[in-house]
Amino acid sequence: MHTSLRQTMKDWMLPISMMGGIVFYQWMHYLTFLSPYLIFVMLTITYCRIQPRDFRIGRFQWYLLAAQMLIAAVFYFSFLGFSHTVATGVFICVFVPTATAAPVITGMLGGSITRVATYSLVCNLTVAVFGPLILAAIGNHPEMTFLQSFYKICSSVLPLLVLPIVTAMVLRYTCRPVHDYMAHNQSFSFYMWALALFIVVGSSVSFIVNHFSIGDMPTIIGMLLGSLAACAVQFLIGRKVGARFGDKVTGGQCLGQKNTVLAIWLALTYLNQLASVAPAAYVAWHNIANSWQLIHYHRRHKKKVES
Repeated sequence: MHTSLRQTMKDWMLPISMMGGIVFYQWMHYLTFLSPYLIFVMLTITYCRIQPRDFRIGRFQWYLLAAQMLIAAVFYFSFLGFSHTVATGVFICVFVPTATAAPVITGMLGGSITRVATYSLVCNLTVAVFGPLILAAIGNHPEMTFLQSFYKICSSVLPLLVLPIVTAMVLRYTCRPVHDYMAHNQSFSFYMWALALFIVVGSSVSFIVNHFSIGDMPTIIGMLLGSLAACAVQFLIGRKVGARFGDKVTGGQCLGQKNTVLAIWLALTYLNQLASVAPAAYVAWHNIANSWQLIHYHRRHKKKVES
């Protein structure tokens, strides 16, 4: 009974976190400073899971990465004629790496934790290298030159995405008990993800409430629909790519489940702040998809056990 209750709580943790952020949005300004630290810790915990011998980048990862970058470009240029804010908002939903909780969710759905963790590492390194350049090019900092903007973004994004890898490796070879404890307690990432969702959803709702203008409504609607389309397309294409390698679940999670904490932070910091509505909406879309998958998976598993 205790195990069943705990599993039910996990299944509903993400929707509860989102609703909590919406309800308590007025107090989020006290917690927003935690976002980069949560990203750092969640990535470190995830990378502690990866064994060096398991880190094999193959066609599975390259196909997914190529698909992700192509989808990001297609969505950006498709929406650019409608609104630059919508284009950048939807772009950031696709461009950011896989969620740090993706290995946990993937494992709960019966997918390959190693594959998704490896893809997360590859994707984070890609964003760390090319992200500053792209964000400087499409960002909203007219007071800065391109090089100034690039340097500012690079100094923030690179350490945030690369240092967790270094930290995990240092812990592995200098403090093995701590490393192993983190590696064998990956559920911490899930609960930290729930806390991060609570904060970023609340922060986005707070921004919308405090800065809402009726003239922004077409832009907001565009981002809501654009992020929904981006979510659906990524899960669909991810599952199709994964099917080529006999792993639809992992492929779908690699592309569909996004580090929305990072996406919202990047949008609020380096893009037009209104663009954060798109990744905030994506929080809802991909977690609704994940919650549905978890509930459906456990119902199927229960029926198999009973039969």
